[in-house]
Amino acid sequence: MQPISTPVHQLQQYYRLGNLDTCSSKWSALYDCLNLKTKRISKAQEILEAREKAKTHIWIYRTKEEASTNWYELFGHLDDME
Repeated sequence: MQPISTPVHQLQQYYRLGNLDTCSSKWSALYDCLNLKTKRISKAQEILEAREKAKTHIWIYRTKEEASTNWYELFGHLDDME
């Protein structure tokens, strides 16, 4: 775990984002981890799987035809430039 209260970290956050890091996401993650540790393994696994399914993923799986149609919708205008 990265030390989040160090001056270097806080200066990096201020430089990159324009504000200091409140560390709330780190504390939430720690609380969540400790909370899951108190549950039975089967229940914890169930919670983790439900969270994974609820996440939006970067990739959209498409068939070859769907991918081709999407490609031409996004980039088909580039063929006209030749």
